[in-house]
Amino acid sequence: MDEKLAGRTRVVVTGLGAITPAGQTVASYWDALTNGHSGIGPITLFDSDGYPCKVAGEVKDWDPTQYIERKAARRMARFSQFMVAAARQAFEDAALEFAREDTTRVGVLVGNGGGGYPDIQEGVRTLLERGGMRLDPLYFPRTLANMAAAQVAMQFGARGYNGTISTACAAGTQAVGEAAMVIRTGRADVVLTGGCEAGISELGLAGFSVMRALQTNSNDDPAGASRPFDATREGFVPSEGAGALVIESEEHALARGARIYAEILGFGCSNDAFHVAAPAENGEGAARAMSEALRDAGITAEQVDYVNAHATGTPSGDSAETAAIKHVFGEQAYEVAISATKSMIGHGLGASGGMETVATVKTIESGTIHPTINLHHPDPACDLDYVPHEARQREVRYALKNSFGFGGQNSCLVLGRYER
Repeated sequence: MDEKLAGRTRVVVTGLGAITPAGQTVASYWDALTNGHSGIGPITLFDSDGYPCKVAGEVKDWDPTQYIERKAARRMARFSQFMVAAARQAFEDAALEFAREDTTRVGVLVGNGGGGYPDIQEGVRTLLERGGMRLDPLYFPRTLANMAAAQVAMQFGARGYNGTISTACAAGTQAVGEAAMVIRTGRADVVLTGGCEAGISELGLAGFSVMRALQTNSNDDPAGASRPFDATREGFVPSEGAGALVIESEEHALARGARIYAEILGFGCSNDAFHVAAPAENGEGAARAMSEALRDAGITAEQVDYVNAHATGTPSGDSAETAAIKHVFGEQAYEVAISATKSMIGHGLGASGGMETVATVKTIESGTIHPTINLHHPDPACDLDYVPHEARQREVRYALKNSFGFGGQNSCLVLGRYER
């Protein structure tokens, strides 16, 4: 460990949970990723006629009562249900016994892009068709973006530090990074963190469609619709879900005999200060966040074995991220393995960082790097090693996780193999 970090509180990952289009457990999700199986299919949550994109990464056959008492589930929006379910998996995976914990030292910090889009849409419909006084009294307690973190706290009795990060598509990754900071500053022993989103609705699809941000030409081939880094990419595929991590101080984890998956070593955050939706073409802001995460971790770019890319499949986004990686890594950029989880699950917006950080932890644990699927046509602007088509076995000691969002938001994590 870098000498300047020797006295710093170490933060470790002890539990994982995942509700995703490719699987509703960590095991099924990871199996799908490593085998290159897409979770994207035709939109079924509403009638997509009239919209140019007709495919999405939906959480299929969702039954919240597997994780939440029926009455409580009815009081939650879909995005909150996903987060509570992923949190339950993660707490159980971590074998965290709340009866043995000081629950004022157990926190929740969750990333979410926009709250309950489908419920907001239905609320507006009720307002316009039936009048405002017919609105569901639980409209606000269901739709507000902070309610996922609030519901996790209420369901499990986590009475400590609580917050919601809403930095668009960087939210899930930023939540993990800031949760680690909460532990390092001594404000919590344990934090449930990650990201969630459930924005697949007419409102969500319409908003991104008029921006021309979505794919439109692969509706007859849903599994091939998300094509990060491919020359034929035209836009992202919307998706939903949640990824959860239990993180805690090393001291706390060792004291209770917890199994440790990985360590959170560094966090970087920046803004492009460039455009409300488009990234800076040279990837300068993203590169600064990546470099800051490496500095925070006390390692160099040459030590990184793997990058889990943001990689939405938009023409400008993927080329800007490639430029950022080249800026940070130099010639080493051509040696590092990079893969795009979104090629199989689509773009989960605020949930992406949570789901993809879970995948990054599994990469470190297993030594398996999942592939980027649908990469059939090389793009001269995206000429790095994106691990196309098939998984690769490789020891991963250090991994970098990138997430970038509207408004020029950039958040990056460095995770590493845990060593005493």
